Amino acid sequence: MSTREDIIVSDDEMTRQEAFMHSVREMNPEADKKYTISTYGCQMNENDSEKLAGMLESMGYKHTDELEESDLILFNTCCVRENAELKVYGHLGSLKALKARRPDMIIAVCGCMMQQKDVVQHILKKYKHVDLIFGTHNMHRFPELLYQALNTDAAVADVSASEGYIAEGIPIKREHGVKAWLTIMYGCNNFCSYCIVPYVRGRERSRRISDIIDEAKLLGHQGYKEITLLGQNVNSYGLDLNDGTSFSKLLRGLEDAEGIERIRFMTSHPKDLSDDLIYAMRDCSKVCGHLHLPVQAGSNRILHEMNRKYTREHYFDLVNRIREQIPDISLTTDIIVGFPGESDEDFEQTLDLIRRVRYDYAYTFLYSKRTGTPAAKKSEQVSEEIKKARFDALLELQNSISREINSTLAGKQLEILVEGRSKNNISMMTGRTRTNKIVNFKGETGLTGRLATVKIEKTGTWSLDGSLV
Repeated sequence: MSTREDIIVSDDEMTRQEAFMHSVREMNPEADKKYTISTYGCQMNENDSEKLAGMLESMGYKHTDELEESDLILFNTCCVRENAELKVYGHLGSLKALKARRPDMIIAVCGCMMQQKDVVQHILKKYKHVDLIFGTHNMHRFPELLYQALNTDAAVADVSASEGYIAEGIPIKREHGVKAWLTIMYGCNNFCSYCIVPYVRGRERSRRISDIIDEAKLLGHQGYKEITLLGQNVNSYGLDLNDGTSFSKLLRGLEDAEGIERIRFMTSHPKDLSDDLIYAMRDCSKVCGHLHLPVQAGSNRILHEMNRKYTREHYFDLVNRIREQIPDISLTTDIIVGFPGESDEDFEQTLDLIRRVRYDYAYTFLYSKRTGTPAAKKSEQVSEEIKKARFDALLELQNSISREINSTLAGKQLEILVEGRSKNNISMMTGRTRTNKIVNFKGETGLTGRLATVKIEKTGTWSLDGSLV
């Protein structure tokens, strides 16, 4: 069994990686090399890409959005859904001609896809223009691996099969100046039958609570106003530390992070959401009134087949306890449509659950077979035609509920954290309420990063429009 000393990367190892950063930087004395990173998948992958960008910037690289002018192209991959994998292969194939024109360019692939041996072998065999491959467990060794790739003509492939390490002090270049991702743990112990994550991210490993609080305080000092705590199952944070640390204690400890106005977190597994966590959400003034609580299905039979370890009755009870303590909370969820063996009756129970819970929003997905998971071996795969019909029916129901809930906000004055210009309408500013509602309004860019009060004048399914008060 690993000890905490085994799991946390030693200072000597990180000093070693800093030496490789220096060596790569010396190979680029003019600091004129450029990089681009394409990220697929979840928020944890986005946070990983921020760390990869931080290491590249420390090695003298500058960011560009243009592939043609990049000296290093990096794909941070996801394997949760087939579509994300196919996109990666498509992009790798399209770079063959560019690599031929610019042989000194480095093409690198990392992330969850690379933790699958067959994927690595497939890339080495079919995409011989790829220079560097590494996985999720040895991301902290990126400087060393890049140095090797820059000094050899052969492809460098280094994917660790171990659980991986927790490396503190990695340079990071965050994408947003107002809100920040903050990973609190890695891996997953749940082994839902449809999910590949435990196989590519490893077992749960929690960061020390002092390291997380120190990072949050630093973010507040740097001007960030909102942090989102990340983990595959944040509710089980601290259990592996065996010292009484828990997620509720972490939330209470983060209340003193000066400068941080709001705290969010994701994702919460229903089987591990405790009353202590509910009370912490209720009591902590900085914790936002929004909870993402994936249910995945409304049928007990399907929940059992998914290995979710709770029933619909348990879920209803949990929702009732949450709303009893936090009446105005916004609830969102994930739902998988077309899990193997899902019958019309099973699907109707999912619709019934949605009607009863009344989510503010639901992220809905068609079941995607993932090789290596128990669900992929099931013979009763649902046809694509039936999946699509059920998906449309679920979306129609949930969208109607979302519109109804949002319509109750018309005329109300809501506090929002201003994030900047709207991506969809540059004439409007945008921000979010504490309940995670997107609000667009007329305003100046100088409001970015500030709390503002907006009167809601128009409501829709996914966003609200209003005016400054």
